[in-house]
This record gives sequence, structure tokens and C-alpha cells, in this order.
Amino acid sequence: MSGKLAGMSAIAGRFASLRDRGEKALVPFVTGGDPPIEHLPMILRTLESGGADLIEVGLPFSDPIADGPTIQASSQRSLDRGTRLEDIFEAVAKASVGVPVIYMGYTNVALRRGFGRFAKGARESGAAGALLSDLTPEEAGDWQAAAKEAGLDTVFLVAPTSTNARIELACGATTGFVYCVSRTGVTGAENRVPADVRETVARVKRHTSLPVCVGFGISQPEHVRMVCEVADGAVVGSHLVNLLAETWREGSGREKLQEAVAGLKAASRI
Repeated sequence: MSGKLAGMSAIAGRFASLRDRGEKALVPFVTGGDPPIEHLPMILRTLESGGADLIEVGLPFSDPIADGPTIQASSQRSLDRGTRLEDIFEAVAKASVGVPVIYMGYTNVALRRGFGRFAKGARESGAAGALLSDLTPEEAGDWQAAAKEAGLDTVFLVAPTSTNARIELACGATTGFVYCVSRTGVTGAENRVPADVRETVARVKRHTSLPVCVGFGISQPEHVRMVCEVADGAVVGSHLVNLLAETWREGSGREKLQEAVAGLKAASRI
């Protein structure tokens, strides 16, 4: 690691490298355990080889509130297979990818294990950060302390409906990147990105110097291009989860996944 990046977290270092190259981040999402957990290492390595800059790994939960039908169904398939949190940690560790991995899940998944044990296990698996999507900044003190102790970056959500005061709270609780939701509602591939995402990102950037990534409804290269004109990265979830469900057959869909990620990544180079 160069002197410039020494001492930075993996997430901060990645965004610094991207800035030096004049690029924005592509952040694909995949559900842990769907396709079956034994395929997760190959999937993560395929996302990396396709051009992913960071990777979100979803932790399946039975009662999601932020996920649309695609990711809900994917999580349920994973749960029906009996996927455990420990299985996901082990698969991520086995993949040993060179880009930062961020776990995305719900508070109960971490709380059931205990914030301290969860953060320690996540860090030992090789992850760089975690996002608990239903945890509000006001109630996140214990989680922030556990994450800091483990050396794990925290990521919090802001939305178009967030007030400036709430944006400031979320940005203050974040150490990795701020996840800016593109629209009200749940996750899901869409045909367009709301035009007011520019205004939302601009509001967020007035409250933080941290990177801001936009997700929810980002599914096409043109969406990535639009988002990356104003934000530091784009998160693509449901589109890739659908692609895996439709084409990944014992790894035979690897080329299609890699091509899809490469096309999305190309759109982030603006």
C-alpha cells in the first residue's frame, strides 16, 4: 500500500484510488446463500473480475422491510436452504477477494449474535464494513462502538425524504460511505432513476466529505452513468440477483455475470 493510502480503511482506500483514476465505484449486491452458499466464493471472484470496486453481500432475513420482491425471494431461497450467518462468513473468507466486502442486513441478524461477536466475525471473514438497514442513527451507539472495536466501517442510509437534520445524523454515524436511496419504497430493478436523485445527493454532500453511493432501482448502464455524474458510486442489486437466479447453473452463468458487471462498470467511468 502506498504512503498516501497507509492508515486508511479498505473502503476509504478504495475510494481514494478511484478518485486518483478519475473513476466512480460500481458496487454490486449478491444475497449470501442464493445461489447456494458453496457458489458464493466463485460469484464474488466473478464480480471482482468483472470490475466491481466494492461488493455488498446480503444477509438473508425472514422479515425484510427495505427489500422488494426480487431480494425478498432470494433471501427466502437462501433461508430455505438452511444458510447460516457462519456459512456466509466462511464463504466470504474463502473467496478472499481483493475488493472491500460490505455486509448488508437487518439489526436482528447482528443482535441475535450480539453486536460485538457479529462485528468481530464479520471482520475476521475479511469484510471491511456493514450496513444494518433498519438501524437508525439515534439507536446505533452500541453498534458503532462494536464496529469500531472490530475495525469494521459503518454504513448508514439516507433517503429523498430525509430532513437535513437526519442526513447530518446519518452522515455523522457513517465511517465508510453514505448509502443514498434513490427513491421512496423498496429495492427493485427499475426502468429509470428519479430525476431528483441529483438534488438528494447534493444535499447529502453538503453534510459530509465521505463518499456517497446511490442504490435502489439502479439496473442499467445508463442508470449507473447518470448516478455517477453526481455521486461517488452506484449500487446494483435486484438486477444482478435476477441474473443469478436465471442463469447461474453450477457456475455455468459465470461469463454472463462477468459481462453484465463489466458493462455496468464501464458506465461508471465518466
